[in-house]
Amino acid sequence: MTLVWGIIASFLYVEIFVVLLLVLPLRSPQQWHRFFKSRFLAMLSRQAQTYFYLLLAVLVLFLLEAIREMRKYSSNDHSHTETHLNVEMQHSMRLFRAQRNFYISGFAIFLSLVIRRLVSLISGQAVLLAQAEASMKQAQSATSAARTLMSQQKDGDKKADAKDKPAGGDAPNTDELKKKIADLEQELAKERKDKEAMKSQSESLNREYDRLTEEYSKLQKKITVSSADKTSHYTFYLSVE
Repeated sequence: MTLVWGIIASFLYVEIFVVLLLVLPLRSPQQWHRFFKSRFLAMLSRQAQTYFYLLLAVLVLFLLEAIREMRKYSSNDHSHTETHLNVEMQHSMRLFRAQRNFYISGFAIFLSLVIRRLVSLISGQAVLLAQAEASMKQAQSATSAARTLMSQQKDGDKKADAKDKPAGGDAPNTDELKKKIADLEQELAKERKDKEAMKSQSESLNREYDRLTEEYSKLQKKITVSSADKTSHYTFYLSVE
């Protein structure tokens, strides 16, 4: 493996480690969101999009180079296998290397996109959880305020009945309290609807997160099986030699 492909393979291993960190429940979405919004990452994020597309373009170039090598060595005609056994072995080794490079560059590109999507999903989930918590606190405060107004209204009614006075002078205050209670109940209902909407959106984000995790597991199994097949094929040719 050359130095360039060694660097790309190391980058692929780092991507696998980062995906495992994001997928495993080691930290909460709020903690990941605070980490993503830290000063160090904020300084890097100014040029992060440019670096990401540049890295993606380089990986695509290496992927195209690997595809070209695969087509080059797979289209060679080896009609005289007995006479040119060494040449055929060399072509087989080069074809194996081209296929290995194809898998390395292809999965490096795929994991780059997966990491970017996971970061956006985790950040969105953290924002939704924060909004849901704020809405819950606001709804609880509105409920406590409504209960306080209702208890004050009951106390006022009891005092009015005890003094046996006409309620004509207190009618405006009572109407005003009822209006405030109605407004608070409407606000509480609105907050509950917002909370339900945020909860459904958070559940959809969790489902998308689980789907990406499952897809990543399937692809990792696929590359493991493919690497095992190519290694056995390469071992067989070496034993023939």
